Amino acid sequence: MEAFFNKILAFFMTIIMFLFPTLNIPETEATVDDWNTEYTFVFVHGLGGWGEYDFANKVMPYWGVATGDMMKYLRARGFDVAAASVTPAGSAWDRACELYAQLTGTRVDYGKAHSEKYGHSQYGTDYTGKALIDEFDAENKINLLGHSFGGATILMFLDLMADGSEAEQEVTPIEEISPLFTGGKADWIYSMVTLSAPMNGTSAYEVRDAVMADPNATLAEKAECEMISIATTMLPNDGRSKDDSAEYDMKIDHAQAMLANFETQENVYYFSVPTDATMIDEETGKVVPNYDLVEPLFQPCMHRVCDINFVTEGGVVVDESWWPNDGLVNTISAKAPFNAPSKDYDENDIQSGIWNVMPTFIGDHTVFMGDLTKMTCVREFYVDILNMINEL
Repeated sequence: MEAFFNKILAFFMTIIMFLFPTLNIPETEATVDDWNTEYTFVFVHGLGGWGEYDFANKVMPYWGVATGDMMKYLRARGFDVAAASVTPAGSAWDRACELYAQLTGTRVDYGKAHSEKYGHSQYGTDYTGKALIDEFDAENKINLLGHSFGGATILMFLDLMADGSEAEQEVTPIEEISPLFTGGKADWIYSMVTLSAPMNGTSAYEVRDAVMADPNATLAEKAECEMISIATTMLPNDGRSKDDSAEYDMKIDHAQAMLANFETQENVYYFSVPTDATMIDEETGKVVPNYDLVEPLFQPCMHRVCDINFVTEGGVVVDESWWPNDGLVNTISAKAPFNAPSKDYDENDIQSGIWNVMPTFIGDHTVFMGDLTKMTCVREFYVDILNMINEL
């Protein structure tokens, strides 16, 4: 299924490359002389995405879809960067296990307890001799950047690196357990940056369910919801539970349940960049989509995200504070975990162990990929934020 999807994706990307050639954008230089660290930046893609291990990345890189290979661009400016390849629709847990194997050059181990619970193999791809980066330990730390569900993935990854998993330790002999599940490795991570990440879940799935049940929904709305459903069901065909998926992890109640087990690490720098592609209608005063910013993919249903009210089974109130969104993720959800300490970003007061919430980026959910057809240039944004981290 995944191989077939990548072929279709490659064909689609080739068409986009023909219709929307890479922009000729002025170069942006890095200020290498001001750096205090030069740790590797590891980029983790979102739902349905791809990375450096995938064929699709050779046709059109996820990071720089319509504006050119961002990894290549950043390397030319002296940054050490790499783009991971994790299961397109897999759960945050499965993706974190795959990320660990790629960073350490080992075989993917999803854990005995986890794999038995969700009905799939304990082991996955073997990356022995094919590590994504040269070294990874407390001396050779990494900086993590996660777009969309990639943000939830790196949150899970850091939690496992720091605290491990008691469930896995209870059922796995010490000589067999993956080091990821033994914890004690929070100091291997220097910083993390979440980009348009549904850390607290997203109301998009409730909107999808409402559309599919609405006899008056338009064909365009139904088509968008079908595409979202396809993207979230690109799981390995191995009989695994649907609860072991990105879709389940992005449900608001389950996102809250995961966050309840996560703790901020005092020596890790946390940054988030929320996105917003809405505006206030001058006549009605309501939040409405700014379609000039939004990719056609997200336009049909976006007005519903701007106007949905409900209370989840777990008691989370989704009201007007959730209405600003980027077409897929609510802006409020991308700022910081609701149960974590946070503050507005201040370049003169950057603190570790607390979420530094950067100014909301005006753009839709694909803006940090370089968009699909809007082709927003985010090269300067990445150079600035990577410089800032290296200067800490």
